[in-house]
Amino acid sequence: MSEILLPRENPHLFGHLAAQSELLKAARSGRLHHAWLLSGPHGIGKATLAYRFARWLLAGAKEDGLALLPDHPTFCRVAAGTHADLLSIEREWDPKRKRQRGEILVEDVRRIADFLRLTAAEGGWRVVVVDGADALNRHAANALLKVLEEPPARTVLLLVANATGRILPTIRSRCRQLRLSPLREEEMEQALRSLLPEQSAEERKKLAILAEGSPGRAVLLFEGQGLELAELVDDVLAHLPQCDLARAYRVADALGAGENAFPVFMQLLRTRLARLVRNVASGKAGPHETEILGARALDDWAEVWHALGSLADEAEAFHLDQRQAIVNGLQLLSAR
Repeated sequence: MSEILLPRENPHLFGHLAAQSELLKAARSGRLHHAWLLSGPHGIGKATLAYRFARWLLAGAKEDGLALLPDHPTFCRVAAGTHADLLSIEREWDPKRKRQRGEILVEDVRRIADFLRLTAAEGGWRVVVVDGADALNRHAANALLKVLEEPPARTVLLLVANATGRILPTIRSRCRQLRLSPLREEEMEQALRSLLPEQSAEERKKLAILAEGSPGRAVLLFEGQGLELAELVDDVLAHLPQCDLARAYRVADALGAGENAFPVFMQLLRTRLARLVRNVASGKAGPHETEILGARALDDWAEVWHALGSLADEAEAFHLDQRQAIVNGLQLLSAR
């Protein structure tokens, strides 16, 4: 597998030509909005685009396209995190729990105000990237709102979010929103050839289908044995509504203790369930798919989908027993 680069280090952006064009056009107009909200599914390149645009602005906004070569001085400093006119805010590392925090805290956001009080070191733009704006807690969101209400000149804030519904409406209303779509089939093929060159074309195709247009998700699936777990998910759904407690524990035990097994399994379970519901609702489901969901109304399945997401988020955020979370999730599927 190719080396996975952080968004600020990554010179490659697959797809999103329309979004790049919109940012470029806005900057060229001389009336660049001070805050942008880049949203869309996880792993499709939102943060990579944010840093691409940040580099272009910090380099003087002179290039015809947003991409800078990796040996460009501005690219190198942004990649190293040493550019004086760029501030990055994200969920910080929790040394006690040895993982990223679940939230962006007010202390993190206050760094933005301190940063913007300074004069631009190079006399040009100042850029703030908030990667994970939907992870702002209430106090952090209110602190960011104050910054957005009185932005300094020649400053751009780039907010990156998977779920805009978790962001304060007052923050959203002060941003120009740019929603990125999942990659098309040919774009995913190109992305996975680059990211997973050692995998067979057949394996990459299967991962692309499971990832639904998200290269980042495809890599997560690959690292978390996604192809094997997808088969386990299909087996669980195929036996509905029969998923008694003993079977649920067998499935949980089958996942083992892999670091990524829990989030990958839960993600695949929700993705597959959502696809089943869409197929049935649109009349595109085959007899077997219709039979799988036949025990409940589609609205009830939508509630199960949301409940599975909440269960997975809580298990990760509060470090709950993941084995028990899987059992509880599978019981949700079988409950009448």
